[in-house]
Amino acid sequence: MGEQPLKIVEGSALTGLQKKDLLNRLARIEGQLRGVQKLVALAAEPSDCDAVAQQMAAARKALDRAFVQLLSASVVTQGANAADVEEARASAARIAALLDKFA
Repeated sequence: MGEQPLKIVEGSALTGLQKKDLLNRLARIEGQLRGVQKLVALAAEPSDCDAVAQQMAAARKALDRAFVQLLSASVVTQGANAADVEEARASAARIAALLDKFA
């Protein structure tokens, strides 16, 4: 009894393809995190903590990369969909604020 795939809603934030690519990346990260959980559960020796730390760092880097992918796609799509220069500037300012807040 698997989960239903997410329905991709059309809009002006991201294209359907951008959403699909980002969702695929997040699914891979989710798999990585399940692997980390398994490593933690099975850790018996001090050296096992090294493997856990390495996999946690890899998952964190993958999530950072997904964040960059989200913002890059947002810049491209929202800038292209802007009705005029002022709307494009407002969109760029909104994305810059996200970078400042979360990066």
